[in-house]
Order: sequence, then structure tokens, then C-alpha cells
Amino acid sequence: MSALAGRHGLRRDVTVDEVMGTRASVHVIVREGLPSLVSLDVDDAVARALASLHDADRRFSTYRDASEVRRLARGELALDDAHPDVREVEAACRAALRTTAGRFSAWWRGWFDPTGYVKGWAVDRAMDAHLADLLDLEGVAAVGLNVGGDLCVRTRPGSSWTWTVGVADPRDRGRTVARLRLADGAVATSGTAERGAHLVDPRTGGRARGVLSATVVADTLADADVWATAAAVAGDDLTWVRDAGTRSGLLVGADGRTRRWAGGVEVTTDAGW
Repeated sequence: MSALAGRHGLRRDVTVDEVMGTRASVHVIVREGLPSLVSLDVDDAVARALASLHDADRRFSTYRDASEVRRLARGELALDDAHPDVREVEAACRAALRTTAGRFSAWWRGWFDPTGYVKGWAVDRAMDAHLADLLDLEGVAAVGLNVGGDLCVRTRPGSSWTWTVGVADPRDRGRTVARLRLADGAVATSGTAERGAHLVDPRTGGRARGVLSATVVADTLADADVWATAAAVAGDDLTWVRDAGTRSGLLVGADGRTRRWAGGVEVTTDAGW
């Protein structure tokens, strides 16, 4: 864990781990001079949150032969016999398939691959089960969990702390295309900028190429993750935004055009979102 200088008598403690094939970081905003007993509670909560991510990775990874997802794919495990977490995620993915009108599918490869959903689900669970309660401790102002650039944050009511999230410009990763301020919620990004044309439109089986990056803000990271993927697949079509239930979002198209929405309505202002 490392501590970064903060403001208004607050500092940021950061713990980093490698999990789910990427880097996870837990950010806890605490008052300078936090009592040692509270610090121990924070350390314990952070350890449990990261352990829950590793547990999800072991169960859902498509790269681990022994994971339940791979055993399901090989027919070695029936869904009814799988862990309750697997059945919960499978049901949630079926709901996402319906709500996105097929733009998101965990079955696009012909077998159950919840990669586009489970990371957000695991982060939400780690936050709710292990980190959110830290806000009840005197001296803890905010907590955040970032996994591979997708993040979930919570802030103590009445705290002066505000999270500032920069959205990288997919055409120049050294720049930001937008900044947003967030007290509670989640932000996820999908697209072709970092991994190339790896996204498949489940409706056609063809590669999704029209969007360099799609960033979505929602109440939960599971929802933000699903809709970021759906947005990248939908391309220039924003008709889905009205009923998606997301807070706001930003698309950077392959042609360089930027489109934004808030509250289900596309906005054209240059102001922040």
C-alpha cells in the first residue's frame, strides 16, 4: 500500500494487486492521522475486497482450465450444479441480453463467456460487501475500486471529497477527452482503441468497428460495463440510450466524431458531462 498526499487534511491510501489479467487498485481517502485501530480495519477490508476479486477470477476466468466457466463450456459441469455465483451471473447475463436487444451477449462465442459482465459484477460485490462499510468509520471520507480502468466509487455523505475521473482520448492515450466529477457510481469504457477490432456484434457475428471508445456512467459497474460494450457494438446508433437507464456517456467514433448523452438524451454542448 502507498499513501499519496491529498487536500483538506485528507490523504489517499492505494493498494495495488494483479488480478483478472489486469491491475486492480483500491483507493481509500482518509483523514491525516487516522487512528491505528481504524487503519487496521481499513487494511482488513481492502484485503477481503481483493480476495473476493481473486475468488471470482478462479471461478469465472476463461483462461483457467479448472474454472467453472471452462468446465461448463466443456460439458463437465451442469449449470444447476455450478456455484450460486455462477448461476447468478448467468441469469444476469440473460437479462442483459434482453435489455440490450442483443447488443450484449455472453454467448457470442457459442458458449457461456461472461467476460463483458463479470468484472463489473465482481467489483460491485467487493465494494458492497467489503469496502462501502468503511464510510461508517470516523476519518474515512471515500473509497474507490479500479480494475483495468473501470471503476466504482463511494463517498461519505457530507464529505468535501469528490472523485475526478479522466476519460482517455482513444486517439492519443496521453490526453483526456473528458473529465467528470463523481461522488457515487461507476464508470466503464469499451471499444477498439486498445485491443483492436476484438468486439463482435452478437446480432450479426461481424466485427464491431465503428467506435474507438465508449464510456458509460451508471449506478453499478456491472451496468456500466454491459452498456459500454453494447454502445461500442451499436456504433453510431444511439436509439438505445433513451431506455438504457445509464446516467451519461461518451462515444468517440472511428471517424473521430464525439457524441455525448445524459439522462437518456443526446447532448451537443461542449461542457463537461
